[in-house]
Amino acid sequence: MTTTPSAPIERVRIPREIWVLVASAFVIALGFGLITPVLPQFAQSFGVGATASAVVVSVFAFFRLIFAPAGGALIVRLGERPIYLAGLLIVAASTAATAFAHSYWQLVVFRGLGGIGSVMFTVSATALVVRLAPPSIRGRVSSAYGSAFLIGGIGGPAVGGALGGLGLRVPFLAYAAALVVAAALVGIFISSHSLRPAADAPVLPVMTAREGLQDSAYRAGLGSAFANGWANFGVRNAIIPLFVAANIGKEPWLAGAVLAIYAGANAVGMNVAGRLSDRVGRRPFIIGGLAVAGVATIATGLATTFPVLVLFSVVAGIGSGALNPSQQASMADVIGRDRNGGPALAAFQMSADAGAIIGPVVAGALVDSGSYALAFGVTGLLSLLATIPWTRARETLPREAVAAAAAR
Repeated sequence: MTTTPSAPIERVRIPREIWVLVASAFVIALGFGLITPVLPQFAQSFGVGATASAVVVSVFAFFRLIFAPAGGALIVRLGERPIYLAGLLIVAASTAATAFAHSYWQLVVFRGLGGIGSVMFTVSATALVVRLAPPSIRGRVSSAYGSAFLIGGIGGPAVGGALGGLGLRVPFLAYAAALVVAAALVGIFISSHSLRPAADAPVLPVMTAREGLQDSAYRAGLGSAFANGWANFGVRNAIIPLFVAANIGKEPWLAGAVLAIYAGANAVGMNVAGRLSDRVGRRPFIIGGLAVAGVATIATGLATTFPVLVLFSVVAGIGSGALNPSQQASMADVIGRDRNGGPALAAFQMSADAGAIIGPVVAGALVDSGSYALAFGVTGLLSLLATIPWTRARETLPREAVAAAAAR
């Protein structure tokens, strides 16, 4: 059987709808970055310790976790676009309410409710990227989408730290406004019919999490997602601002600068790995990214000066940047374009959210009862352990993509 040679990877264009999602992701990340450096300190302004402060980060992920199955089901029933828009507006309302919280428990409730909307737009956006991305450039698409979050995340923490000087509530109002802007971008530039198959097209079969568990790469991906959620979405956002205030300096801009530098290094690792994983495979960058980020995270707890902390943050950022697009592209390879991956993707997201829930609480407890070094040490060790399943997992990059890359 004769096959048509694949188009060179560089010449395959990213679809317009994905570029709209990329622009929206940038706006979302810019807004989220505004509140990252001030959220733990805002929680502590109500007279609570490190553990209770970390709970504010974890409760957001907890609501994401418990609502993820329903979010996946809603995508199957209603489609990605309406769920994406509804999710953004829910988080906008929750974030605006958070700015006016007058007690710790109001803060917990308002922040937690935002997790419902967050998982709605996260899973729907991921499902769109999986379905719309050409198979030969899945790594590049994942890199572009992830980089938009990171580029927004570079400026967000720095600006958020500065806005925190005007009052710890101000960044939350700015984030709510950014989410409304992101919803407007998608609502205006992506029409519902452009995301739906033709009326006479066959209904895509649904891929469940149970089916995914039969694949070694999917199983390994659940483990690395858990470790990544624990370390990079949970502990880093919850503990780094407290670590900086306790060991480096109490000025809000210092924590914002560290998080922004980490995001910048993350963008570098993501762009390099995103392109190369379309040529040489997903596993090397997943395993290497987890290992590098794990070692750098362990070292972070030993930093005593701002330059040293910046150095460790750069290394950790490059490692996690290498992991993320390769991991997402691997999940896209497992699901493919001919299936509706909402439920399987929801389970994958739940694994990351579970890590983001447990990580800050455990790390906060380790800080209160032990030390920051112990908290970062346990976090980094978990990332190192997550490399083990990937050493036994299959490579998901289609063989024809490898052959095409080798022929050039």
